[in-house]
Amino acid sequence: MVPSLLFEVMLIGLLGIGSQWVAWRYRMPAIVIMSITGLLAGPILGILNPEEDFGPLYNPIISVAVAIILFEGSLNLSFKEIRGLGRPVFRISTIGAFIAWILGSLAAHYVAGLNWAAAFVIGGLFIVTGPTVIMPLLRQSKLKPRPAKILKWEGIIVDPIGALLAVFAFEIITFLTAENPDGTALFIFFAASVFAGILGWACGRGIGWMFENGYIPEFLKSPAVFIVVIACFTLADEIVHETGLLAVTAMGMTLANMGISSVQDMRHFKENVSMLLISAIFIMLTASLQVDTLLQVFDPNIMGYVLLMMFIVRPLSIFLSTIGTNLALNEKLLLGWIAPRGIVALTVSGYFASILSEAGYADASLITTITFALVFTTVVAHGFSIGWLAKKLHLSKEGRPGTLIVGSNNFTVNLAKSLQKVRAPVIIVDSSWEKLRKAREAGVPFYHGQMLSEQTEYQLDTMPYEYMIAATEYNSYNALICTTFMPEYGRTNVFKVSPYRHDLNGMGDIVNKVGGRILFRQELSLEDLNQKTRENYVFRQTAITNQYPYKQYLNEKDDDTVLLYVMKPSGRMKFYSEELRITPEPGDTVVSLTPPVKEQKKIEKRLENQRNGNGKKS
Repeated sequence: MVPSLLFEVMLIGLLGIGSQWVAWRYRMPAIVIMSITGLLAGPILGILNPEEDFGPLYNPIISVAVAIILFEGSLNLSFKEIRGLGRPVFRISTIGAFIAWILGSLAAHYVAGLNWAAAFVIGGLFIVTGPTVIMPLLRQSKLKPRPAKILKWEGIIVDPIGALLAVFAFEIITFLTAENPDGTALFIFFAASVFAGILGWACGRGIGWMFENGYIPEFLKSPAVFIVVIACFTLADEIVHETGLLAVTAMGMTLANMGISSVQDMRHFKENVSMLLISAIFIMLTASLQVDTLLQVFDPNIMGYVLLMMFIVRPLSIFLSTIGTNLALNEKLLLGWIAPRGIVALTVSGYFASILSEAGYADASLITTITFALVFTTVVAHGFSIGWLAKKLHLSKEGRPGTLIVGSNNFTVNLAKSLQKVRAPVIIVDSSWEKLRKAREAGVPFYHGQMLSEQTEYQLDTMPYEYMIAATEYNSYNALICTTFMPEYGRTNVFKVSPYRHDLNGMGDIVNKVGGRILFRQELSLEDLNQKTRENYVFRQTAITNQYPYKQYLNEKDDDTVLLYVMKPSGRMKFYSEELRITPEPGDTVVSLTPPVKEQKKIEKRLENQRNGNGKKS
């Protein structure tokens, strides 16, 4: 029985999200898992063939998805983010892209054996990296801010530039090889590119103005943005193919730099949609490849071209374009290696393969094969190597997961000191310089500022911190902090401490249900925790072993002991909460807050047992 189109849509979504989950669960590059899954479901097992099954809808679906993904990526391109990095970003996106185009075109002609027309088209196309492949790698590798920002900006900005370069190369070749050269097509191309940029800017300013002046209600803001993105892309693309990518990139960057709070609120929603689209599109594109295409990949000329692009063209373009910038050698080495190609290269190459074939270029059929070879090789090579290389070059934030604590007080400062003892990164954020005095005196890293401020977003590097604890004296503020950062940190990694035993306003039950999970025990307030630290409660580490299992530890611990967190041998940790089930295993360390008197008695008893044991031996 032939599966229905509805069943195929369901299967594509299931395989895409399933691949993302497998990648997360086993700490593997998501783009690699998605590519392999698509190949298995498509050309290898023959379960899916989206291009054939979707028919005329296939290309529009892919195009709209790419436009939305590129828009979502460009929505993160705030100019404030690259203060001090503007020069290298500009150089790489312009001079570096041009060098990569020329060198890539020469390699395509002399190594891969393409004619000059196809070589210059594919050379322009292959300068792209793109958010579909760069963003997952950045999430996986935890790079330091400088190289991460440069890779992100390059990926998003160069995506439309690469597509336009490919169109420009085709128009130039068509103009030069025509019997009666006519510059009309070239003029239309340049005019359409300028129009696309202006259209994107106008759409961004227009939708932003409507948001700021309340002409669009909250429940319609996300749908309105998506429709405008599709309209902006389609209008530009109908004039000249691929200029739509430039239009949506311009629109996203315009909105990103208008400082509109509504756009900030919608960002997490659009990120979720983008993640779903990336998962589905990767499966669709790889599943639509033909077996012949896969077999052609092993041609020595094609493999030689791929290796040349990875080991010669990319490093040269980075090193030459960044001469005179403030980039360090290790940063140049990383940037010179990391350049995975993704969805834009796959989609645009199919378009050019067809129009070059129609124009009579016999080797145009190789474009799809070469594109897939470069995409798959770079995705696998860079996906598995970025973390290792970043560590070797000291550009990785890899290490024990850190904790960001909002609120400086007796308890949080002592909690931070206990985290320092287990070598876990920690920082305390507070807007009060006076309250931060305890952290300064204790030698705990701190940041003086408002956690919800836009300035904090650009000045505070949150990359090392996987957990967030809101522990101020204001219950509603704790809930607001947790609600704001839950999409970024994840529901299981955001905690809040209830500041009062009794909420006099009767809002306790409501606030407790908003935002993050209650830290430690429900009845344990911040007031209680601060009191315990003033009473010299001890932060104690207890090793769980086969001889001293967790069950025995629970039976022997004092009732007043507060279980804080568990540290795994791998460096991972889990904070205690009644909403989370934690079962430490042998090798884990339990950190607790223990009453001082009973702790002293335990120490004295242990010393007494040791003395008795020594006496018996003697």
